[in-house]
Amino acid sequence: MSNKWLKGLGITFASTLVLAACGNGSDDSASPETNEDGNVAIEELSVQFVPSRDPEEIVAATKPLENILKDELAEQGFDVEQVKIDVGTDYEAVGEAMSAGSVDVGFLPGGTYVLYDDGADVILTSTRAGLTNDSEDPAEWNANKPTEPTDEQVTYYRSILVAGPSEKGRELADKVNNGEELTWEDLDSASWSVMSSSSSAGYIYPTIWMQENYDKSLSDLSQVSQADSYGTSVSRLATEQADVAVMYADARRDYTEDWEGTFGGEDTIWDSTDVIGVTPGIYNDTISVSKNSDIMTDDLKAALQESFINIAGTDEGKEIIAIYSHEGYEKSESSDYDVEREAQEILRNLTN
Repeated sequence: MSNKWLKGLGITFASTLVLAACGNGSDDSASPETNEDGNVAIEELSVQFVPSRDPEEIVAATKPLENILKDELAEQGFDVEQVKIDVGTDYEAVGEAMSAGSVDVGFLPGGTYVLYDDGADVILTSTRAGLTNDSEDPAEWNANKPTEPTDEQVTYYRSILVAGPSEKGRELADKVNNGEELTWEDLDSASWSVMSSSSSAGYIYPTIWMQENYDKSLSDLSQVSQADSYGTSVSRLATEQADVAVMYADARRDYTEDWEGTFGGEDTIWDSTDVIGVTPGIYNDTISVSKNSDIMTDDLKAALQESFINIAGTDEGKEIIAIYSHEGYEKSESSDYDVEREAQEILRNLTN
């Protein structure tokens, strides 16, 4: 057994939301030490976050997590002497650290988790507020505008294909709202605003939608322009520089004021736009554990799941995880991210 077990189990915090957990490096013939209260003793637990925000902001926001997680784990039967939290230099560094077993727990986006799932095991998926529209039928979104948040927590979000106020945009929207199927020729005759090819909502998942429905990709369209932000795509719709834009499901809510102000739209964004396509769900960020951590066991994984779920249920915990726009956690498994694996395969094909 690793010498980390001398006084207990140790886990190291890395950057990028990463939960490392696994028992590959442990000696199953030995047993972890227990304290007089019967709890398993762990010397250090390392937790690492990906740098999706300024690393100093992440470290400051998550500092209270050290003691809170220790207290929660103690309730679950694990006495951790030190919880070490830090931020990785980039997403790949966190994934590699988990694969190496040098980080026990990681906060990882779904895409990063899938790339490193040979060394990382997902245990939780973050949740966010659901939306009043969630159907894969775009006409239902248009019949129930505007889209609003709900009290329900969900583990995924969707990407939507939005037609603007241009003549072609209205033509496509009218067909959808009349119950007619759009043809590839319909889509190819429109001008599109998309995000970079690594964007889940702005490129990869819309490509999945096109492949499922037309055996085509966004790259096959005749008139495609890449935007530097979703704001730029929404602006192009408002000014009729684009007929269709792809965006995350609640983007129109985020740009409601800009539509009539900064972007100069004539009517409201809800009156001027319609959904013409809805992608499969894009699973949220993960908390994952290292498969090669010396201290990770099934019991510790279960304890971490319960601890993070409990922490997210408190006001102090919600404030901490808000740095990653997380609102709660649900237990998860590898198969939940199969669509993300499909997305990564598409991305590899696009770049090869």
